[in-house]
Amino acid sequence: MTAPRQRKGSKGKDPGSNIQNLKPDCIAEPRQRFATVGISLGLLCCIYVSTLHENDLWFSNIKEVEREISFRTECGLYYSYYKQMLKAPSIQQGLYELIHDNTTESKRTINILQRMNIYQEVFLSILYRILHIQTYLEPIYFYIYTVFALQTVYVIALFITSWLLSDSWLAGALSGVWYILNRVDTTRVEFTISLRENWSIPFFALQVAAITCYLRPQLKPIQQRVVLWLVFVSTFCFCLTWQFNQFVLLVQALIIFTLDCLDFFTVVSLYLMQVFSLLLVWLLQFCNSMILGSLVLSFIVSALFIKHFQTGLKTGGFVIRVGKLALHTLLVLTLTFTINYSAKTILQLKSDEHIFKFIKAKFGFGATRDFDASLYLCEEAFGLLPLDTFERLAGTVLLYPYLCTLSVLFILLLLVALSNLSFGSTILMEEISELREFYDPDTVELMEWIRLKTPKRAVFAGSMQLLAGIKLCTGRVLTNHPHYEDQALRERTRQVYQIYARQSAEEVHKVLSSVGADYIVLEDSICYERRHSRGCRLRDLLDLANGHIMDGPGENEPDLILATHPRFCEAIKTDMPPYSTLFTRVFKNKTFNVYKLKKLKKKNKAENSP
Repeated sequence: MTAPRQRKGSKGKDPGSNIQNLKPDCIAEPRQRFATVGISLGLLCCIYVSTLHENDLWFSNIKEVEREISFRTECGLYYSYYKQMLKAPSIQQGLYELIHDNTTESKRTINILQRMNIYQEVFLSILYRILHIQTYLEPIYFYIYTVFALQTVYVIALFITSWLLSDSWLAGALSGVWYILNRVDTTRVEFTISLRENWSIPFFALQVAAITCYLRPQLKPIQQRVVLWLVFVSTFCFCLTWQFNQFVLLVQALIIFTLDCLDFFTVVSLYLMQVFSLLLVWLLQFCNSMILGSLVLSFIVSALFIKHFQTGLKTGGFVIRVGKLALHTLLVLTLTFTINYSAKTILQLKSDEHIFKFIKAKFGFGATRDFDASLYLCEEAFGLLPLDTFERLAGTVLLYPYLCTLSVLFILLLLVALSNLSFGSTILMEEISELREFYDPDTVELMEWIRLKTPKRAVFAGSMQLLAGIKLCTGRVLTNHPHYEDQALRERTRQVYQIYARQSAEEVHKVLSSVGADYIVLEDSICYERRHSRGCRLRDLLDLANGHIMDGPGENEPDLILATHPRFCEAIKTDMPPYSTLFTRVFKNKTFNVYKLKKLKKKNKAENSP
């Protein structure tokens, strides 16, 4: 028996001959030492984040519904498809239900495999079925242990990359140790397990390690082909598991383009690996148009096309070469945006427009009232890097090697290693000794009520984050959800969110009825939100989008007007007409209020005839 614990809430020319500064292919240290140190650090990281997850939530001792609720926001949505595949009578039936899904978005049948990057959940559910481990390992543990195991892959990939670049296992060990010590700034896997980045970034780290090896001189042709295949496989896995892969690959392609222009190397094969990976993912995602309309594909096509026709780029004196490179860059960028604009126009692609609106506003190219862009701008995760980040990195001596001169680098690395190991064993033992437990009784009560008291095909409307948990824990149908890469869904979310705006009861009822909602879940934490400053609260974003003056003291833009109706989420609690005529409260606790929509009676034609 586990001792009781006090609850605490926790809410081509390929590799060029010009690369003269890379080390020889053979390493000086024994390969056995390299393998032992790298794998040990990887396993240490895996055990570390797993321990933090258990200590933070007391995951092994809470109820199944509490475990599922701990998968917050879109994490719960993604995990629900893993759960759905396991509940299906067969693998074929499970795949069919994902391809013809009518429970995620009400009044719509969508292809989940096309819309979302959930092949990892599909693969894991199939693996769990065929391994016959059901008797001694629960599905949820198989899922989270797999994600934590990928952290082992991540650290080993960092170790290999550092080792290849420095020709020293000590540098590889330092990179692994620094990654673990700076966990707060390097990963959030222990509390956002299902996020796509936690699946994909380990494969990206593998890809970087493979590229580092591929660029080393003196590789034999057979070795180059093997490593190039590893580049392709890791790039493909990275692209398949994260919808934002195109933006990371774009940065990588720009770096390859810059190094090529500066005559460090010419590696057409790396461009091709990116293209082949994206196209294969495009096929597996049932010809997802967002991939064909990605900037990285347009850029690679443009770079290869201009490079083929602009000969003599690397000839001539300094001034001439600079002029040629400037012209070359201008031509590539112009062709990139032309191809990308044409592709999006032809494909009528608008799935990622909210991302570019966010980037435009983020870099100060004009203010925006766009609801979707504002949702991103007001999130702390997309804000400016806090100044205390540098203090934390300096505290683990990570910044020092970048600030010191090369003449004292070796001495400094030795001091840093000793300092970090002694300091780290203490930002690590304290963390591991801190024990907490997941505790959210209001949400548990809500989920249990929905599961026991509502029809299985009932449609729920509410915030994206909560609805993802409702789908995971109860299997009910949703009006909207956090996977935001679809224009129609974004528009539907904006409409459903009018429950937190200043709208009439009739208008809200009309909107909710149009999307098939049977119930709405109102959250006091959103209706009376204080976490964000004025202008970033959800109700403020809705007021701005609707052209209404925001709540509270402060400035308002001159074209905003006073709303003619009270805020719906507040007024409905009065239980007075017309709210009581259109809605009935069926559940209430300290956090949530659930209302059922009343069906409006249709008048007979005979009654309306003279």
